[in-house]
Amino acid sequence: MKILMMILLVVIFSAVMGLIWAKIRGKSIPTLVIIMLGFMGVCFAGIISFVNQGENYQTYQKLRWQPLQPEKISAYVEQGKIVFVDITADWCVPCQTNKANVLYREQVVDRLNDPQIILMQGNWTQADEVIERYMGQQAAAGTPFNKVYGSSYPDGIELPKALIIDDLYQALSLANHNSVNILR
Repeated sequence: MKILMMILLVVIFSAVMGLIWAKIRGKSIPTLVIIMLGFMGVCFAGIISFVNQGENYQTYQKLRWQPLQPEKISAYVEQGKIVFVDITADWCVPCQTNKANVLYREQVVDRLNDPQIILMQGNWTQADEVIERYMGQQAAAGTPFNKVYGSSYPDGIELPKALIIDDLYQALSLANHNSVNILR
C-alpha cells in the first residue's frame, strides 16, 4: 500500500511538472489546473506523511494494569516503586479522551511499562465498593481521577482531570527522585 501511494504521488507531481513544461513551451493550459493539481499533490503528500509517521495505536494493550488495591500502594512505595492510579469508566467521555490523548500513546505506554512503575486501575463502569471507598478517602468527586505515588510523594500527586503527557511525565519524575534517570 505504501508503495502504491508513493507511485501515485510521483505520478501527480510528474503531471504537474509536465503541465508546467507544456505551458512554458506555449501550450494553452489554464494556470488554475496546474495550481489545483499541485495543491492536491501537496495534500496527498501530507496524508502519506501522517500515515507513515504514525504510532502504533495498539501498543496500549501492553500496559500491565492491576485492579485497584489501595491497601497495597504504601507497600509498593516503600519498595521504591512508583504507583500510577487511574480511576476510569466506560461511560466517562473525559476518561476516554485521556486514554486517546495520553494513556494509549506509544511513548506513554513505553514509559508506563517501566518495571519500577505499578499500574493500578479502577473501572467504575459498575458500582464498586473499593473504588467508592478510595475516592471518598481522596475527596474526589468522580472520574477521571489519576494519581501518582512515590517515595518523594507517598500521599500522591493528583493529576488534572484533562491529562496531558507533560503533566504525567512530571508527576512520574517528582514521585520518586531516585527514578528520574530511569524514567527520562
